[in-house]
Amino acid sequence: MTGKELFYIAEAHFNSKLAGDGPFTKKCHEWLENKTSSKKALLTHSCTAALEMAAILADIQPGDEVIMPSYTFVSTANAFVLRGGIPVFVDIRPDTLNIDETLIEAAITSHTKAIVPVHYAGVACEMDTIMDIALRHDLLVIEDAAQGIMSTYKGRPLGSIGHLGAYSFHETKNIISGEGGALLINDERFAERAEIIREKGTNRSQFFRGQVDKYTWIDMGSSYLPGEIVAAFLWAQMEEAETITKRRLAIWNAYHEAFEDLEVHDLLRRPLITDYCLHNAHMYYLLLNSLDERSAFIDNLKEKKINSVFHYVPLHSSPYGMKVGRTVGDMSNTNRTSECLVRLPLWPGLEDYQNNVITTIQNIVK
Repeated sequence: MTGKELFYIAEAHFNSKLAGDGPFTKKCHEWLENKTSSKKALLTHSCTAALEMAAILADIQPGDEVIMPSYTFVSTANAFVLRGGIPVFVDIRPDTLNIDETLIEAAITSHTKAIVPVHYAGVACEMDTIMDIALRHDLLVIEDAAQGIMSTYKGRPLGSIGHLGAYSFHETKNIISGEGGALLINDERFAERAEIIREKGTNRSQFFRGQVDKYTWIDMGSSYLPGEIVAAFLWAQMEEAETITKRRLAIWNAYHEAFEDLEVHDLLRRPLITDYCLHNAHMYYLLLNSLDERSAFIDNLKEKKINSVFHYVPLHSSPYGMKVGRTVGDMSNTNRTSECLVRLPLWPGLEDYQNNVITTIQNIVK
């Protein structure tokens, strides 16, 4: 907590406005639009909901293909599978663990509708190349920037570069509301329809602005709004976003400096940040040399009461992923990353414990 979350929740209650799109939601929309320069930002009850809205806006039909990495959370694929879309998985880069932009073009077919780059750990994908491919093949780009709030690519906020972008404010993210997300609309042609889809397929928002004399059902949609209590909590976090990011970066940098010697001696690999990316310290991970090493590492830390966890099971090798998706090319980087990556504790407040965490890790790895 930043200190004002409960105060703003009480204010939302005092305002007698607890349903969606109240004063705190509007503050959050304005903050996002100012921070990202997107045409419109809309809070949702999750990043999953934002991706589902994006799939509707992209007019995904049964049989349409959507290119994405396999090393990502299931929502990246599920949002499109719900519309009948087919996830097409390609491998990730060994350095940033983001989608390998050099493999995308080979995965494009006459059925391809969109590309979904995932900015892993808040580190930017190679968006210039991806946008160029999309332009040449008339495809949409939907950025899964769930982990990317406050990160940039060549000075541009993640989520604001593709046609659409999705953020997460889940409690595991940098800026949180418990559960929550946002859709960024960067292409003007989607702005009006996005608002309608988010309001159960009605023009209710236009009605409340006085643009129509009554509202009615005019499109498909669902209830994608968060309540005002969620938005009030999120607004307190947004007010402190810069401070939160600075604290996380200090923790990230302390880890990075401490483990340099272990990397020099090939005992592990540290994260790589490309020159064109300013990252948000969403995650600090280590890549160990094998699945056995990773398992022993996690167990040893657990004995010391330090929590560390692996990350995604690749979607292309999951039971449902094999049923509904297809894979293009070799997936060796994805498979290796899934077996070797471990995430370390990283949250504001860890400063009091970090030296112990670092020393323990150094001893275990050595």
